[in-house]
Amino acid sequence: MLIGQASINLTANVISALLGLLSVFIFTRLFTPHDYGVYLLGVGFASVISVFLVGWFRNLILSGHARNDGTDVRGVAASGYLICCLTAPIAFLLARLVGLDASAALAAVVLAVAIGLFELTQDLLRARLKALSVMKATLVRAAALLAFGGVVALVSPTGFLLLSAAAAAYLLAVLVQSKSAWRGTTVRFDRASLFALARTALPLTLSLTLLAISSVTDRFMIANLIGAADAGKYVASLDLVRQTLMMPAMSIAAAFFPMAVQIRARRGDAAVRTHLAECLELLAAVTLPACLGFAAVSVHVANIILGADFRALAAEIMPIIAVAVIFQVLTQQYLHASFLLSGRNSFYLINTVSIIAANVILSYVLVSHHGTIGAAWARLGADVAGFACALVLSRFAFAVPVPLGRLALIAIAALAMVLAIGALGRNLHVADFPASIALIGAGCAVYGALCWLFDIARLRGRLRHGLTMFRTRLANSNIG
Repeated sequence: MLIGQASINLTANVISALLGLLSVFIFTRLFTPHDYGVYLLGVGFASVISVFLVGWFRNLILSGHARNDGTDVRGVAASGYLICCLTAPIAFLLARLVGLDASAALAAVVLAVAIGLFELTQDLLRARLKALSVMKATLVRAAALLAFGGVVALVSPTGFLLLSAAAAAYLLAVLVQSKSAWRGTTVRFDRASLFALARTALPLTLSLTLLAISSVTDRFMIANLIGAADAGKYVASLDLVRQTLMMPAMSIAAAFFPMAVQIRARRGDAAVRTHLAECLELLAAVTLPACLGFAAVSVHVANIILGADFRALAAEIMPIIAVAVIFQVLTQQYLHASFLLSGRNSFYLINTVSIIAANVILSYVLVSHHGTIGAAWARLGADVAGFACALVLSRFAFAVPVPLGRLALIAIAALAMVLAIGALGRNLHVADFPASIALIGAGCAVYGALCWLFDIARLRGRLRHGLTMFRTRLANSNIG
């Protein structure tokens, strides 16, 4: 079931990421670095506000809606979200304080409300393991952003209009999935339930909001110390890496988090630890080679995807960010499961404070002395610090397993893959696109062979099982 749910999520995220890459390809050619920088700053601000708007309901949905036992938390979530949206005027003032002009600030706040509603709806569907509905909405959002953004680029390529196009894309995606997620919901402003929710969810909401702040600190630091154009170049590289590398991790985690809750409720702690060990191995087996391989071919990727004004900086930044993603994934997509299962919401806050403190301090020091490249090193340092803090905290929450032996085999296979890519790349003198195809193909071949040799993530058994199922279905179809 884990593989099935993760496969659907991954398919949706792969297609969405491809559409996102196409958007970056188009937008970095049709928008100036300054206007694209305004757009990316607005998106960063909107992501923070949207996390605040929906963070209150995340554990409620995961712990209540995911049980699928008749508990309906949608009315509380809907009424609470409407109340949270009343903070929009304050959000507008905050947007002005961080440097956005009035039009961009207004568009960013509208986008934040749209993103929040989209994520809330997606969480309801994920909790019930409705991966196909999640996939449909994800693809609609990505395709609509590309289409609406393309129209803006041709009519009037400004950051404000691109932010408005993004908001429209999210609202369209919400409309597509609203029937599956919200049908039959009764919105009631139950004061007792809302106060109880606020008390229990405050630590998680604060920690998630602070985590979102830490993820955009560097872009605003660059914008204020250097300028919006440099922020646009930096964030274009950052988002290219993260959109590509986070999708497999998020696809797996979107399946195993709700499953972990269900397994613990039905079969106990021992069963959920076995499940989590399997999830961590699968997560690492996908994430580690993806990140290291991306770092190895990042120069070619930058030349293919990004516009000419963005490439030079991307070649320096992208390998650093790719390594940082490894620690970010292990922290947010695995170690945070410990806090969820133990109900220690305060640990989210402690872990997030450590990340944001490291990011703010390192960003200010390194950007001031080393320019935009310093922001990438600051992000790596902050993610390493956050991982170390979460690992320590997990020992005092629900003790999630860390199978070092299996992880070591994954690391060996991934490093061998990188060495093979490096050796081939030094002797490959072709254009960027064929070079990328050759290097990625060689890396996949080496890593795949070592996965088979080491039986990483029980690859042999899974392939044999899949082949048996295929033969059975083929035989049944022939009989029919």
